[in-house]
Amino acid sequence: MSTTDADGVLAEQLLRLTRRLHRIHKQHLEPVGITPAQSRLLRTVAHYENPPRMADLAARLEVVPRAVTTLVDALEESGNVRRVPDPTSRRVVRVELTDTGRATLRSLRGARRGAAEEILAPLTADQREVLGGLLSALVDGVPERRC
Repeated sequence: MSTTDADGVLAEQLLRLTRRLHRIHKQHLEPVGITPAQSRLLRTVAHYENPPRMADLAARLEVVPRAVTTLVDALEESGNVRRVPDPTSRRVVRVELTDTGRATLRSLRGARRGAAEEILAPLTADQREVLGGLLSALVDGVPERRC
């Protein structure tokens, strides 16, 4: 098999794995009552020391501001976040976690752990370590050195 063919097979395997990851992640989030996108936004809000602006969230998530508005609307409706005014500008809205949001984050950690266990179950500890290194190389865009 040529390198081009092998790369095509690898790309297809990665796409299939990505779809499987999304499906399993979504299944584990259903009992929490939250979507994967809402989960990602909630985790992102939690990373900020002070409540972030909606524009900060859009930039961090690499989405258009309208997408953040829709997610914040849903999370606010469920009581996980609330919009708060910016102390320095009346036109700026910030997003902060509520106590419900913090409890949801704790549930999300368990759901993510369960999804990871299900996804990684076929691998040994050594294989998981190798996979972690390979994924880091792909995510960081740095080619792995061959010995």
